[in-house]
Amino acid sequence: MKIISSINKEVLARTVQRAKERNIILPTFAQQKDPKKIPAKIVEKLKKIDDQAVDPLNLFRITWKNDPQTGGFGEGNWVEFPKEITGVDARIVGLMGRYFPTGAHKVGAAYGCLVPRLVSGNFDPTTQKAVWPSTGNYCRGGAFDCALLACPAIAILPEGMSQERFQWLKSINTDEIIATPGTESNVKEIYDMCWKLRKERGDKIVIFNQFDEFGNAIWHYNMTGGIIEEIYENHFKTDRSRLAGYASATGSAGTIAAGDYLRKIHPHIRVVATEAQQCPTLYQYGFGAHRIEGIGDKHIPWIHNIRNTDAIAAVDDEQVMQLLRLFNEPAGQDYLRKQGVKDETIAQLPAAGISSICNLVSAIWAARYYDMDGRDVIFLPMTDAMNLYESRQVEMTEQHGPYNADLAARHYARYLQGCNPTTFRELNYFEQKSLHNFKYFTWVEQQAKDSEDLRFMWDEEFWAEMFAQEQVAEWDQLIDEFNDATGLLKNL
Repeated sequence: MKIISSINKEVLARTVQRAKERNIILPTFAQQKDPKKIPAKIVEKLKKIDDQAVDPLNLFRITWKNDPQTGGFGEGNWVEFPKEITGVDARIVGLMGRYFPTGAHKVGAAYGCLVPRLVSGNFDPTTQKAVWPSTGNYCRGGAFDCALLACPAIAILPEGMSQERFQWLKSINTDEIIATPGTESNVKEIYDMCWKLRKERGDKIVIFNQFDEFGNAIWHYNMTGGIIEEIYENHFKTDRSRLAGYASATGSAGTIAAGDYLRKIHPHIRVVATEAQQCPTLYQYGFGAHRIEGIGDKHIPWIHNIRNTDAIAAVDDEQVMQLLRLFNEPAGQDYLRKQGVKDETIAQLPAAGISSICNLVSAIWAARYYDMDGRDVIFLPMTDAMNLYESRQVEMTEQHGPYNADLAARHYARYLQGCNPTTFRELNYFEQKSLHNFKYFTWVEQQAKDSEDLRFMWDEEFWAEMFAQEQVAEWDQLIDEFNDATGLLKNL
């Protein structure tokens, strides 16, 4: 299935002209996966630019491989959680997203949705606004990409999300910021706002809904799946090791698509989808509200390949929020130090935001459930870091009082050493197909998708075609042609 099926030359000509005027050079997807392919002159320029600056060259920092020490590129950034934290022999590795522009990897998913349409003339930045419906980081990523690409942006997110998200969106002068009712679980309210905008503004907007935009999943399939494989091969593979697991909150189902990539190479990998116990949509066809920001709820994303999901972990948000305190409060860090956790590991714990801690719990559960041992390596994405949740830490202190050694001991014993897969559901074929069919009620009844498309998506060939490398290669060819048309790259 091809996402880009036509080229609008008239719109493309206007977009090229705007890029030329604003000095916008686009990185290819191949360069995002392997920054060694980025021209040396751009790499040197980047070393003089702040990694969060609204500068078009920071498009080249949309990669897992940013090196925060040099301002250039490296192998990526990760942390291995030791047994003193996980309580299991399996090696659990977190892939850090904090070094992306915006501090979260969603800026990459947004690029994967926007740029193919931009370089094919299917989005007109001179007459249209890009709409980014989200529970937080995706609309931040979309707004940032738009700021760098001279595209007007509308960010949509629930009013109850962390204030850091709203403050950041204002700081980069996002064209419009729309707060919808509710918090993390209120995704339908975001969709309702999209329909309202469609009715009111027509073709003056283009909605990039991460939950049904396959560019989101394709970006993660290649970039997130690719770097996990590289890190495993270069740093964890031995004669006896196994890349045994990948645990990811479902969210928009973009990040979990890395599991599709990894299964091609490691057929026996266990892909675990993580969600909140308070809103167990996958686990129990359930509903509710919770505090694990950024993972979406009460529906199954259109782009989620359920056939590639082996198990569901429904994690208690109280466990996550108390581990947040254990990992970040001085009393908690002191207690971890006494348990043998090294200072260099403790210094990296703030790289795990709320959903990252949720993924860590899910990975520990997978290790215990599947009887994994020291030969097994499990990866998890750390979407963002604690700097986006400092207000939540303040709220926890206001609600529960100052954090102390007694609380740290309780939380360590209960939520780490006693971390058992109590609400963990392994899926068989029948259950996978049931969850796939469950998409009908959101996407066909509410969002005007076609039921025949839903049936077709159960076929494994659909996903093989969607993730085929020829599609990304075609996008890169369009990007190269776009850069040639602006003339900026050859005139560096």
